Amino acid sequence: MNRFAYRTTGLAVKTLAGLSKTKINIHGKENIPDGSKIFVVNHFTRIETLFLPYHIHKLTHIPVWSLADYELFKGSLGVFLDKVGAVSTRNPDRDLLIIKSLLTGEAAWIIFPEGRMVKSKKIIEKGRFMVSYAGGKHLPHTGAATLALRTEFYRKRLQRLSREDPDEAKRLLDLFEIDSLEPVVNNKTSIVPVNITYYPLRAHENMLSDLATYFLENIPERIIEEIMTEGTMLLSGVDVDIRFGEPVEIKKFMKSPTVKSDISAKHRIDFDDPIPSKQILWKAALSIMQLYMSSIYSMITVNHDHIFASLLKLIPYTSIDEHDFRRRAFLAATCDLEKTEVFLHNSLKDDQTHLLSDDRFNKFKDFITVALEKEVIKQAGKTIIKDASKFISAFEFHRIRIDNPVAVIANEVEPLTLLQRRIRRIARLPGFWLRRKVVKQLLTQSVSEFEKDYNTFFVEGESKPKEVGMPLLIKGKSRDTGVLLVHGYMAAPLEVKELATYLGRMGLWVYVPRLKGHGTSPDDLAARTYHDWVVSVDTGYAILSNTCKRVIVGGFSVGAGLALDLAARVNDIKGVFAVSPPMRLQDFSSKFVPAVDVWNRLMEKVRLEGAKKEFVENRPENPHINYFRNPISGILELERFMEALEHKLSDIRVPALVVQSKGDPVVAPRGSRRAFDLLGSEDKVYMLFNFNRHGILLGDGAHKVFKAIGNFIENL
Repeated sequence: MNRFAYRTTGLAVKTLAGLSKTKINIHGKENIPDGSKIFVVNHFTRIETLFLPYHIHKLTHIPVWSLADYELFKGSLGVFLDKVGAVSTRNPDRDLLIIKSLLTGEAAWIIFPEGRMVKSKKIIEKGRFMVSYAGGKHLPHTGAATLALRTEFYRKRLQRLSREDPDEAKRLLDLFEIDSLEPVVNNKTSIVPVNITYYPLRAHENMLSDLATYFLENIPERIIEEIMTEGTMLLSGVDVDIRFGEPVEIKKFMKSPTVKSDISAKHRIDFDDPIPSKQILWKAALSIMQLYMSSIYSMITVNHDHIFASLLKLIPYTSIDEHDFRRRAFLAATCDLEKTEVFLHNSLKDDQTHLLSDDRFNKFKDFITVALEKEVIKQAGKTIIKDASKFISAFEFHRIRIDNPVAVIANEVEPLTLLQRRIRRIARLPGFWLRRKVVKQLLTQSVSEFEKDYNTFFVEGESKPKEVGMPLLIKGKSRDTGVLLVHGYMAAPLEVKELATYLGRMGLWVYVPRLKGHGTSPDDLAARTYHDWVVSVDTGYAILSNTCKRVIVGGFSVGAGLALDLAARVNDIKGVFAVSPPMRLQDFSSKFVPAVDVWNRLMEKVRLEGAKKEFVENRPENPHINYFRNPISGILELERFMEALEHKLSDIRVPALVVQSKGDPVVAPRGSRRAFDLLGSEDKVYMLFNFNRHGILLGDGAHKVFKAIGNFIENL
């Protein structure tokens, strides 16, 4: 191998990585053992043979060579591959070279046990591993296991011969072109399973495929497909999760008496000579192959597309309500997912309530767009119509990644038996039971999160009683209408309980979520962002939308802003009311927003972190509810939230009510008036009450505000 060419290739890959939007995520590097290693890897794209040796080399600091398809060793490409350490699968000296480098540990190897790219990702058939390709089917190769066993056989034989027959040991060393026995005897051989998962998996025409078809004539369809698939990954951006599994140590498979007898045999054994232990080693190779194949395909990094595609495949009917589908996806992505013993993409480790509200990360939308484009589904309003044949019909092998990526995605997670069993169960749940299960899970989650946060951040003499911050649910007389009611900044659900009770007496369902960081202590609030508050509101919406036919949202102060934010994001909201909503920090009085953030930023610049002020004193109207310390980080989050909200208000089209206290000492009326003016609703009302306090949902005259809100809801 040309080591200069090898280093140059590393630089080329590094440069390519800089130009690409691909994000490489390495997991389990602690599983890479010392000694000689064969990395066995699932094979889906050509680019794996380029970037994987580079990244493994960065981790191991030794050259990484690989076996490559003999068809690639043609012309200048073949010369290049030969120089950078790739060996053709039809090279007559292949096995001798691999075993020699493993004996000395001078290089690690990458071997793809499928033997070729598995473009369909269909690897399981009738409960066993089976590789499908354009020419038919075959079992995964045992080559990696056989090479590892042969390496360990010769290692142990050399150890024995070095003591008992030095001449034969010298002859074997010469055969392998090894100069010294020391690195051989002080080494061991391991097989390291590796899984590579791509997300999102998309393929379409791109700059690379356009250039190829323009400059080159008569390009095979197979090559065009590969450029389209892999070019899209490189140019559009894709997460590549590379996961290393626990190594398989080969020496423990060498304990058979027959194998030991051959290792210590006095007669000469040449490289390809038949030996009595050959059959035993062949059976051991089959066992090892099953071990590493099971490990490779148990390490798939499960993502949203896997859940969507599997559900689409397993739901037993063809017409599917979109909201019903998203509920099933939410349950599949959250309900005891860790019990399926799978590895999760980072996006599945976060809160998944967005699947039930606005899909703001476009996980569902992106998948549905691909499914529509590939005609796996059709859409009629909010109904998804599935073409079940897309999951059972045969597709041209080299075109499947382009023509039916949804089936490819579903195929990929077939080996994950526990996950499949769980998704199949969720796919068959009746709709009414599905809603009930979602609501129960979210209510339980909300209470347990509050209790955990309360116990974590409890401060003696500062934290309020638990009932102040506990989420509140009032059941209505019918399931027609539910009201989501959001409390304000530094407050808790108790702040709006009187309004909630009033609306409950009207026969409405009412749910008051606890905003993250509230109802516990100011230290909890200081650790939160406004995105945490949005998730709390989304959870409340998901509870009510799975309970009632229609949902109205409202809130007080910053809670009013969060209600407006939800109404701007979710089309199914039927109306919104906002009590004293601020739009800018300037709308707050100076006692609420002191000018300390400038001081803090100055202290940061001169690196006097100890001089920073993290909290300011707060003197609330309702000391039995509100915090007495206001975190500066919380004020900055308010600023970020209101800046983001201002641009969304024109998206609100539903009937809206804005209520304000004329003499509000905390939020200036100009803020709520500005919010009202920016609303895109045609049906909107602004009401000004002659109070001289901020908290107009508590105390004297609050019933007037309640009545105005109740009338607004009744008139919807």
